[in-house]
Amino acid sequence: MSEVNKRWGTDIRLLRNLRKQNDLNPGRDLYISERLETGLVDLGTLTAEDNLKQALLLRFLTRVGELTILGHPDYGSRLFDLIGEPNTPGNRNRAKLYVLQALAQEPRVAEVLRVDVTTNRADRGQIDIDIDLHPIFSDTVLNLVFPFSLEGG
Repeated sequence: MSEVNKRWGTDIRLLRNLRKQNDLNPGRDLYISERLETGLVDLGTLTAEDNLKQALLLRFLTRVGELTILGHPDYGSRLFDLIGEPNTPGNRNRAKLYVLQALAQEPRVAEVLRVDVTTNRADRGQIDIDIDLHPIFSDTVLNLVFPFSLEGG
């Protein structure tokens, strides 16, 4: 395992597309891939920046308290509190606050540089959350943009 992967970690791939927060595919939450070394099929994994992106998306998609029974009472975000709310400047500011709170809980985030929450141009019931941050072990800025539907459907 490379030094970069040791520092960032490796995890099972649970999201098909890291650019879509709503990429959870009911009934299919594990992905497979062919191992280049052997040609055999194994569970798909993510390393380095993609591992962190998936971890952040899963944190945003999990309600705070949902994993309490597993010993992680503070894991998650409060973005779900906004489902059913109108797309107003105040609610976009609440979304930004909830994202910042969730990012503060992630130990692989060294510094949050920017969080912008804007109305999606094609769907006014959806907001786009654009994040720039410095991960630990890297001087490169990581950018994560994901949509979040306020309509809940």
